[in-house]
Amino acid sequence: MSIRWLTLLCLGPLLAASAEAQSGQSPARADLKDAGGRTVGTVTLQEVGDGVRVTASVTGLPPGTHGIHVHARGQCEAPAFESAGDHFNPAQRDHGLKNPRGAHAGDLPNLEVRGDGTGELDYVTHDVTLKPGAASLFDADGTAVVVHAKPDDQVSNPSGNSGDRIACGVLTKAS
Repeated sequence: MSIRWLTLLCLGPLLAASAEAQSGQSPARADLKDAGGRTVGTVTLQEVGDGVRVTASVTGLPPGTHGIHVHARGQCEAPAFESAGDHFNPAQRDHGLKNPRGAHAGDLPNLEVRGDGTGELDYVTHDVTLKPGAASLFDADGTAVVVHAKPDDQVSNPSGNSGDRIACGVLTKAS
């Protein structure tokens, strides 16, 4: 292996971290908690190109398909998590990734949870940002990520018939 490749392998992560620090685009994170206050997962958001990559990893949730959304307020008061408000929707669009008049900026694909209670999501959205602006997830009252009991049908207003809120986490800038 050449010196150039070794240098890139060693310095690449440092250069990426430095560029991130200079751009002010630090990642965001939410620790998902259930109604009993038990941590059931983590959601991380990172600016990538012209979008934001949303990754989620959960454990201890009921098996099946669950709606997952970014909600308009950074509050997660158990047990119902209604304090998180409606879906994040600064453009005032309809709900659902399959809705021809949608989607809310906070709409995400469903989260699949396996029989052992674990699941992952990896999705890039182009409707939100971690930077200042109208679609910023860090507005005056913040935002939260909510997992619902049932699947999101991706078309019905206001929340795709996704049912009760079973987990919630307030988005914060990761340090």
